[in-house]
Amino acid sequence: MSGPAPTPPPPPPPAAAPARPVRYDFLNSKPPPNYVAGLGRGATGFTTRSDIGPARAAPDLPDRSAAAAAPPAVGRGRGKPPGEDEGGDEGGDEEKGYDENQKFDEFEGNDAGLFSNADYDDDDREADAVWESIDQRMDLRRKDRREARLKQEIEKYRASNPKITEQFADLKRKLADVSVQEWESIPEIGDYSARNKKKRFESFVPVPDTLLEKARQEQEHVTALDPKSRAAGGTETPWAQTPVTDLTAVGEGRGTVLSLKLDRLSDSVSGLTVVDPKGYLTDLKSMKITSDAEISDIKKARLLLRSVTQTNPKHPPGWIAAARLEEVAGKLQSARQLIQRGCEECPKNEDVWFEACRLASPDESKAVIARGVKAIPNSVKLWLQAAKLESSDLNKSRVLRKGLEHIPDSVRLWKAVVELANEEDARMLLHRAVECCPLHVELWLALARLETYDQAKKVLNKAREKLNKEPAIWITAAKLEEANGNTQSVSKVIERGIRSLQREGLDIDREAWLKEAEAAERAGSVLTCQAIVKSTIGVGVDDEDRKRTWVADAEECKKRGSIETARAIYAHALSVFVAKKSIWLKAAQLEKSHGTRESLEAILRKAVTYNPKAEVLWLMGAKEKWLAGDVPAARAILQEAYAAIPISEEIWLAAFKLEFENNEPERARMLLTKARERGGTERVWMKSAIVERELGNVNEERRLLEEGLKLFSSFFKLWLMLGQMEDRIGHVGKAKEVYENGLKHCPGCIPLWLSLASLEERINGLSKSRAFLTMSRKKNPATPELWLAAIRAELRHGNKKEADSLLAKALQECPTSGILWAAAIEMVPRPQRKSKSSDAIKRCDHDPHVIAAVAKLFWHDRKVDKARSWLNRAVTLAPDIGDFWALYYKFELQHGNADTQRDVLKRCIAAEPKHGERWQAISKAVENSHQPVDAILRKVVLALGAEENPNAAEP
Repeated sequence: MSGPAPTPPPPPPPAAAPARPVRYDFLNSKPPPNYVAGLGRGATGFTTRSDIGPARAAPDLPDRSAAAAAPPAVGRGRGKPPGEDEGGDEGGDEEKGYDENQKFDEFEGNDAGLFSNADYDDDDREADAVWESIDQRMDLRRKDRREARLKQEIEKYRASNPKITEQFADLKRKLADVSVQEWESIPEIGDYSARNKKKRFESFVPVPDTLLEKARQEQEHVTALDPKSRAAGGTETPWAQTPVTDLTAVGEGRGTVLSLKLDRLSDSVSGLTVVDPKGYLTDLKSMKITSDAEISDIKKARLLLRSVTQTNPKHPPGWIAAARLEEVAGKLQSARQLIQRGCEECPKNEDVWFEACRLASPDESKAVIARGVKAIPNSVKLWLQAAKLESSDLNKSRVLRKGLEHIPDSVRLWKAVVELANEEDARMLLHRAVECCPLHVELWLALARLETYDQAKKVLNKAREKLNKEPAIWITAAKLEEANGNTQSVSKVIERGIRSLQREGLDIDREAWLKEAEAAERAGSVLTCQAIVKSTIGVGVDDEDRKRTWVADAEECKKRGSIETARAIYAHALSVFVAKKSIWLKAAQLEKSHGTRESLEAILRKAVTYNPKAEVLWLMGAKEKWLAGDVPAARAILQEAYAAIPISEEIWLAAFKLEFENNEPERARMLLTKARERGGTERVWMKSAIVERELGNVNEERRLLEEGLKLFSSFFKLWLMLGQMEDRIGHVGKAKEVYENGLKHCPGCIPLWLSLASLEERINGLSKSRAFLTMSRKKNPATPELWLAAIRAELRHGNKKEADSLLAKALQECPTSGILWAAAIEMVPRPQRKSKSSDAIKRCDHDPHVIAAVAKLFWHDRKVDKARSWLNRAVTLAPDIGDFWALYYKFELQHGNADTQRDVLKRCIAAEPKHGERWQAISKAVENSHQPVDAILRKVVLALGAEENPNAAEP
């Protein structure tokens, strides 16, 4: 019974291909709806005019096109597991319009759940705090067990993996028992790293047959003669043939040289090295290792020099060069032999004998030089070298005298033998020397110095007969007269000498004679110096150029330290220009800096005698008497000055200052009253008000100031003093009125604007002060002081940003203001001060405020030397600003010693500073009106210490 045919089984499915990773083309695909790049990492989206939608990401809305295309979701209730939903969570999120990249929620995080819209109230916060305390309590309970378990694991790990120091701890303890001999016997280990590296990267290449054949030919020995040489009888040298190099022999030679050097540095008896520790490095430097190339060069040079000496044996440089070549090659004996042959071939050349003496051993050098002087008895160099080789002065003198027998006219030999002799023998030798060398002036002058006065005059007369054109003889004669007390003869000798030299046709060089005058001053012959200046200062100078030229010469001499020469030049200039006040002032300054008080008073007395109308000379004389403590003498000088110049206001004010500073207020008031009656200027009224202010007479002070303002309404100091007086006694409203009236008469007065702004800040606060400062800057543009006042006002009230803005505008308007750049350096943060100071120095390199600010930076960084240098530069650029002196003195008190502090104090007193923000505030206070400069300096230093501490730690 046949049924249907059985269905064949289906063929097995083909083997599945290995799965490949799916790669998505992100660059060419469309971004998701409402996608903002980087939003999940905190970035913020932005839009342009071509975009649509808000700048910040809003909650994503469901994509309507995607929702329409997708089949309706079924079973998305709470009871259905999310894995059974078609589309999973993503579809649900899209339905809800939820975006996982929206703003982080404090309670729910990035997940929007059931309570996403609920408020986080106090109950929630309390619950979170309770749970957090429970977590901390549980963590503390487990802490001990956790730490014990961690400690056990660490100990177990260290037991199984000990450190190298622990492994060798027992051996290191035994090192304390090792003796010095055992340490010394430890062998040195070499550095095998280079050899190992070489082996590691070594490559082997087969050697060519040509190189092997060439090496074989070079190592074989040739026993046959060259036919060319044999035909010529063995006299022809094969010049074109390259010398055969035996590589084996060269290696063996190097080994031999090395072993010799090692043997020289070792001791075979004890087995220890005997190396001189001091000369070891020198010995190593002296060892010259000659390379093959140098050996070849030496051979070539030897052949050439041999040819030179053979072809021209009478050529001394050839022998010298050949000997030096052998010396360089290390063959000293060959060098001596060669130079000996050179001496035989060139016996009349002193250079050859010199070289032979140099190359000879110390024992043979005398014999060599003896043969040299025998061959060339007229060589001065050889005789001097022979004397140099002698050890004692007696033998040197004998050699030199022997040389003088052959060369009696050699000045060098005479000088050398005279230097070795005593005074008596030197006199006898010089008598003979001037006979043999009558035309050499140094021998005549040396003899004159050794002779007595009468004999020296005879010697100089003889010298003048022999050398009638030599100025040094006349100058020496003048010094001789001065040394023996003949002061009247000094100038006569110089005058006669100049006339005699001019008769002989010698031109008088004024510059050279001035140098001779300076030399005479350094030798202590002041009268000779003055005589030379008097006789030669006017030579070759036109009449209209005399004053300028002589003052310039005196200043140059002063710079070089030739004070007597400068004094002599000024004395001669004053004898010609008696009525020139400027020359008298220059001479007085010279005496003040380098002379005595008596000499200064004498020259000032002469100055006012010839120039009775010169106020400055009278005032200098009175001031010097006052500084010397002689107040009556200063008062007398001012009375004489008043008699000479009765209309001089400077004399009146100087007399007032003298009385006022010496606590004589009644005298000062009387002098000022007379000055006002005679029609004094605004300065007289100002000084009168100062006197009344110090005496405490407020009403009188106000009366004087108001009367002065009626006469001199444009003098701002009177307005300023009146406003300060009203402010001092508490009438701030009236003080403001005074300042405003003063600005109507003096709108460009910066101190009045600053005083008014400061007063407004104290009365009405910052806003009113800011308004006044803005108005002042409009009326006085490009004024750094007004900008700085505004910046400081903002800083005082904590407005740092506003101050920085004002500073930027100020630097744009005043780009080269030093006070603004200094403020900028101090206002920027600490890391930026270096770059800011660099910008400030580029803008205003020589401003003292910038220099002082940079010095404070170095002070902060403890760079003491640099800070001292920059502070010194600041006080040098502006010695009249007392704030810089106070800063410098404070620095020296902290980092200097007693000498540097004394030096700064002395320089400050000499400079007498008058300006400076802090300096003027303290020096012009009523209680400090009569304080000396050093007291004011110390008070300013205390004020600086209270305001700032350069070494305090900054926030």
